[in-house]
Amino acid sequence: MDMTADRAWTGCVFIGVSLDGYIAKPDGDLAWLTDPAPRDHVVGTADRPALEWETFYPTVDALVMGRATYDTALGFDTWPYTGKDVIVLSTTAEPDERVRLARSLDDVRAQLDALGARRVYVDGGRTIQSFLAAGLVDEITVAVAPVLLGRGHRLFGDLDRDVLLTLRGTHATADDGLVRMTYAVTRA
Repeated sequence: MDMTADRAWTGCVFIGVSLDGYIAKPDGDLAWLTDPAPRDHVVGTADRPALEWETFYPTVDALVMGRATYDTALGFDTWPYTGKDVIVLSTTAEPDERVRLARSLDDVRAQLDALGARRVYVDGGRTIQSFLAAGLVDEITVAVAPVLLGRGHRLFGDLDRDVLLTLRGTHATADDGLVRMTYAVTRA
């Protein structure tokens, strides 16, 4: 189901992934991404670099995440999304004053429209997959980590159609060995 018509906001994905396509280990562990072992990586340069967290996050005014990502954020020492409108797409999450709850994609769309959202950060594997299937993702930034996990939670899973992308920027960083790529989703 394509829900792209009649929306004023841009859906943006910003996520890290292992080289073999996983966003988390089977138990949800992310240490492989957040605390990588130090290695001597080669610096990658580009005339048009991809987005990095420091250039991406300030541009979004709202976030949509699924229950698993929300549960992960609840475990952080401090709430990382202060100042942003946060919508949790879940049928089981409990009310929390820091977030709005949505039970469906239609509910998410209605809330984003009511908020007057312009640029929306979509986070969490299943949520990203749902937004892609509905045609609600316009930009994808992926940081590929120099690790093979072999199993875990896949980023994209099965898609019912091809999603064509146009490369907008890319670069690698020596401190963590991440290869970052920013793509625009190409509409037919």
